[in-house]
Amino acid sequence: MAAKSRATSRTPRTHRAITTSVVDDEQLTIKEVCDLLKIARSTFSDWRDRGEAPPCTRLPNNQIRVSRSALNGWLASRLEAA
Repeated sequence: MAAKSRATSRTPRTHRAITTSVVDDEQLTIKEVCDLLKIARSTFSDWRDRGEAPPCTRLPNNQIRVSRSALNGWLASRLEAA
């Protein structure tokens, strides 16, 4: 018996186009964010618990990332008039 080829046994997947802004937006680890902000990891965790941290994305492997644009926007929203 001839085996069915793998390519013909599946229905084709549809792929959404990735926009340039998503590709160009660097995803930072929590360690990188903490290093940039010069804070302890526990401080970042406290901010997340209180809903005060920058927007985060949880990946399928449960790691957390913060996009550079989200971090920059979050920082800009916290600027105080000097």
